[in-house]
Amino acid sequence: MCEEIKNLTSNDKIDFIIGDLFLMNEVKKVAQTFIERYDRLDILINNAGGIMSKGRQETKEGLETTIAVNLFAPFLLTELLLGLLKKSEDGRIINVSSNSHKLNANPDFDDLELKNNYNPLVAYGNAKLFLIWISQHLSGKLIDGGLKNITVNSLHPGAVATNFGVNSNLGSLLNFVVKLIRPFFKTPEQGAETILYLATSEDVKSISGKYFEKRKIKTASQKFYSEQNEQLVWDYCNKRTSNSK
Repeated sequence: MCEEIKNLTSNDKIDFIIGDLFLMNEVKKVAQTFIERYDRLDILINNAGGIMSKGRQETKEGLETTIAVNLFAPFLLTELLLGLLKKSEDGRIINVSSNSHKLNANPDFDDLELKNNYNPLVAYGNAKLFLIWISQHLSGKLIDGGLKNITVNSLHPGAVATNFGVNSNLGSLLNFVVKLIRPFFKTPEQGAETILYLATSEDVKSISGKYFEKRKIKTASQKFYSEQNEQLVWDYCNKRTSNSK
């Protein structure tokens, strides 16, 4: 992939770092490697994610897999790379969420990792909802700290025809429905439009803490939102990733 990008762009200044973002120790290694190689970061796009299968699973670090890769990983990676982002004149943090936060989220704030009543779509919707909240929360913390050179936004890219979720066993009915509608999904290029807009456009240079769809600010679901719940999720992310900081 790295060589392909070099050939397509005629730019040999392309680099890659490999890490298993299900594991917080791997996230830490990715961040440490980047810090060793580079002295500044302008744009951080947290795009890794996944819908898991119908049986609840935990990583070898004891984290539920859905929330690990969709929420804890971007939370931790952002925190570890924040020092380099502060050196940018126009630092941008872009967290890829999903409309699933409206369709499927049903959080139990006493059981954020769904040890009881696990459902893969609910777990995914919850994680993407919480990702929007931590984006808002970090934006507020940066502004309160006088760091106006860094923005934090989240977005829904749309349903995109990639291999995302292809190997997830959601049950026979949902597996059939997903296969049926996949031909109508966006192309990867179309799915990347809002991400690229947030990463490059001067129109959003000073906009932070917002949720976007189709390059426009939209209102994220408010069904479960409160400042108390946002703070609870932020504190929980801190707690569950603290051993890797």
